[in-house]
Amino acid sequence: MNSTKIRRTAIAVAAAALLPLSLAACSDSGGDTKAAPSAAAGDQAKTTDASTPSDDTMTDDQPFGPACAGVPEEGAGSFDGMAKDPVATAASNNPALSTLVTAVKKAGLVDTLNNAKDITVFAPTNDAFAKIPKADLDKVLADKATLTKILTYHVVGQKLTPKQLENGSFETLEKGRITTSGSGESYKVNDTANVVCGNVRTANANVYIIDTVLMPK
Repeated sequence: MNSTKIRRTAIAVAAAALLPLSLAACSDSGGDTKAAPSAAAGDQAKTTDASTPSDDTMTDDQPFGPACAGVPEEGAGSFDGMAKDPVATAASNNPALSTLVTAVKKAGLVDTLNNAKDITVFAPTNDAFAKIPKADLDKVLADKATLTKILTYHVVGQKLTPKQLENGSFETLEKGRITTSGSGESYKVNDTANVVCGNVRTANANVYIIDTVLMPK
């Protein structure tokens, strides 16, 4: 009997000694389980932040300006339609650029512009050409050399984003330079021409439609 009691007492003492250690181990294990989701949530937050586009990125991807409202929503003259065609062809589908298209044809620049890679065109509207006295405009349209000089002054040999226009100076195909300034959705070229519909994409060019014809110096 005495030996049985001694054995039972020893087992009880051992169990009492081991119980706190078991509880501590369970507590530590629970702590690890709770920490894991927190770390995963942190990683997910970082991933979400990195993949969310900034306002600047969204602005750089979209056409902007008051004249953009006049662009058709569908068809070859729409933004989606113009993006599929090279720049001279795309411009021919926009009624507001018909004078420019006539000038490009008279200068023999259709193939030059359509075959160029990664260019920017500052495209004067019909109203921009209308600011020039008719006699002067007719004279320019009849002079291929002068007309070519003026038109190539409106072309830059790289695709320009709105961000680059904020305070820019760029060499043109005519070998002169143009300057740009502004921010947001308001930009000027050579301090005289306003961008009225900017960041229009064509198959080979970025187009900024302007309200004044630029004259090379």
